[in-house]
Amino acid sequence: MGKTLAEKIFDAHLKDEPFEGTKVLGLDRVLCHEITTPVAIADLEWRGKDRVFDRDKIKVVIDHVTPAKDTKTATQAKILRDWARRHEIPDFFDVGRNGVCHAIFPEKGYIRPGYTVIMGDSHTCTHGAFGAFAAGVGTTDLEVGILKGVCAFRESATIRVNLNGELPQGVFAKDVILYVIALLGVNGATDRVIEFRGPIVDQMSMEARMTLCNMAIEAGGTSGVCMPDMTTVDYLWPFIQDEFPTKEAALADYSKWVSDDDAGYDKVMDVNVSELVPQVTFGYKPDCVKPVSELAGTPVDQIYIGTCTNGRIEDLRQAAEVLKGKVVADSVRGIVSPATPKIFNQALEEGIIQIFMDAGFCVTNPTCGACLGMSNGVLAEGEVCASTSNRNFNGRMGKGGMVHLMSPATAAATAITGVITDARTL
Repeated sequence: MGKTLAEKIFDAHLKDEPFEGTKVLGLDRVLCHEITTPVAIADLEWRGKDRVFDRDKIKVVIDHVTPAKDTKTATQAKILRDWARRHEIPDFFDVGRNGVCHAIFPEKGYIRPGYTVIMGDSHTCTHGAFGAFAAGVGTTDLEVGILKGVCAFRESATIRVNLNGELPQGVFAKDVILYVIALLGVNGATDRVIEFRGPIVDQMSMEARMTLCNMAIEAGGTSGVCMPDMTTVDYLWPFIQDEFPTKEAALADYSKWVSDDDAGYDKVMDVNVSELVPQVTFGYKPDCVKPVSELAGTPVDQIYIGTCTNGRIEDLRQAAEVLKGKVVADSVRGIVSPATPKIFNQALEEGIIQIFMDAGFCVTNPTCGACLGMSNGVLAEGEVCASTSNRNFNGRMGKGGMVHLMSPATAAATAITGVITDARTL
C-alpha cells in the first residue's frame, strides 16, 4: 500500500519511536511568538538550558499585541525580544517589521513542501497548504523543539476531503472550509490530518489553500495539508530559484511528497461545492454553520477583516470589490488589519486601503489583537462581530461578545447594511 503525504514526511523525519505509535520527528522550523514562547523561555532559563538547537531554523515574531497595550504585554514582548537577540536569531520580526505569524512566515519563504513545522499556536496547521506537516504544540513540546529540534507526535491517520464541482461566483475558500467543518464536526478530525484534494483545491491560489488549512484545527485536525504543485512552486520561486534550474525541476522534486494513489485513509469525503452558497457561523462552535441567507438581517456592531485566516491581499481584494463606492452603516464600526507590511503596502499601491478608508473603515497595523480579544477591536459585553477570523467561541473577541465567522466578501456586505448580508444580493 502507498503512503499519504503525512506518512512520507513522518518517515523522512523519524528520529526515534520510544513507544509504539509515538514518533519523534526532526524539525525543519520552530516558529515563535510573544504569547506562548516567553513561558517556554522562562522554563528553559530556570532549568539552566537557555540554548537553541539551530538559530537559522527558528523564526520569531511579535504579532498578537503590537504595539504593546500595557506593561504585561510589553514584558512578554521584551522577553521574546531579549531572547532572540541573546541567541542572535536572524529572523526576528519586531514592531514595524512584524506581521501575523501564519501570514508573514510563508510570505518570507520559510515553509517548503516536506517540512516539519511546530509553533505554540493552534493555527500552525495553516502551513500545511505548502505540503508540509505543521502543528500547534504545547509549552513543553515547544521547549524541546527550541532546545533539541525534535517533537513527538502520535502517528496520525489522514482524512481525505475531495472538493469537487465548480465553485460558484461569490463563494470563496472561507465558505468551503466552514461547510466542511460543519460536515466533520468540531471533533470529527481529532488526531487526524485533513488532506484537501480535488479540482477545487487544484484551482485555488496559495492564499485560498492557507485559508482551508488554517481552519483544520476547528474540526479537531492536527494539521491540514494540500499537495504541492506548480501553484506552490510559483509562490516559492523567488526563494528557491537558486536551488533548482527550472520550475519544472522544483515541481519534480516536490512531487515526492504527494500522496500515493493507493495510499490508505481513515476516511474519504467527497464534497461537491457546485451548489454551495456563502456560509456563516451561529452559536459558539465553528461547526455551527448555516447559509448566510438563513441569518440575513441579523444586526451586528462590528465588522473585522483580517487575521491569519483572511488577512491576505486576495482577501482584501474580495472585500474591497464589495465596498468600492459604498460606506459602512451608521450603526456599525469597521476594522481592517492587513496581515503583513507587504500586504499593507500592496493594498496601498492597488488603492484598496483608500477604498476601505473612504467606506469608513479603521485601518490598523498588522496584528492578531482583535481575533482573540486582546487589542485593536475588543467587543463589549452583548456586542456582535461579523469577522473573517477562525473562532466563534463564547467571549473569543471580548467577554460576553458574539462572533459570526464569514468570508471577506460577506463581511464587507454586512458592513454596508449593518446586518448579516449575502454580498451577492447587493
